Amino acid sequence: MKDLSVRQPTSQPRKRNSIRILPTVVAVGVLLATLFTAWTPEGLFSGSFSDKLSLILTSQPDDAAAITTAYPQMRIGIVAGHWGYDDDPGAVCRDGNGDVTLTEAEVNLRIATIVQQMLMQEGFRVDLLQEFDQRLDGYNAVALVSIHNDSCQFIDDNATGFKVSAAMDTRDVNRAMRLTSCLRDRYAATTGLPFHAGSITPDMRDYHTFTEINDNTIAAIIETGFLNLDRDILTNHPEVVADGIVRSIKCFVNNENIVSTPMPTFAP
Repeated sequence: MKDLSVRQPTSQPRKRNSIRILPTVVAVGVLLATLFTAWTPEGLFSGSFSDKLSLILTSQPDDAAAITTAYPQMRIGIVAGHWGYDDDPGAVCRDGNGDVTLTEAEVNLRIATIVQQMLMQEGFRVDLLQEFDQRLDGYNAVALVSIHNDSCQFIDDNATGFKVSAAMDTRDVNRAMRLTSCLRDRYAATTGLPFHAGSITPDMRDYHTFTEINDNTIAAIIETGFLNLDRDILTNHPEVVADGIVRSIKCFVNNENIVSTPMPTFAP
């Protein structure tokens, strides 16, 4: 057997190695030429040459715009009504035997969670908050929307639709009117539910969260429907309900065209 431990020198490998090296030399020469063409001497020595070289050698995404966000600095607060407050789950739906089949807190949380996910996909910074969340004390955001729902009981055929209210003593009435107007318009257009203005109560205007948050945070409360006649869309199509709220918030922050509607007043 031939001894393979000692490599015999030949002239052929040198020739092949020379052929392999040539393209590498050419490629390096082109790269260096590109570098010196792309930057002036001042640019080369005033910055980091290694950083610029690394940038050229690093593959870039096909769509750079895809990694940017539309609302990177805008914080939005979403309160899931009655969530975390076991003593009061809100409206309670029961079957014929009196067993609890659904609570308002469940519906609120599901819708609020979808709203949060949708807004985050748009690039917003979103806080999902409990009813009496400690973070509400002095909470500062572009907007805060508290999500609730109305009774499980059948009241009459007119007990369908949604309700919206801003704080009674809001610091910026014009912006509060814009938020409620956006909610009324975009939510109705998205869900097809009517605005049930007749059942807005002073309690909605005096909602406790309004007094806890920062004065500069524009806030509103929305009851997205009645858990009796509107139960199908609220429980089987919560993504539609959430989309209506998301469109409303985007209407507000983007100053989209909308006819402002006056906030209702109530007799004492």
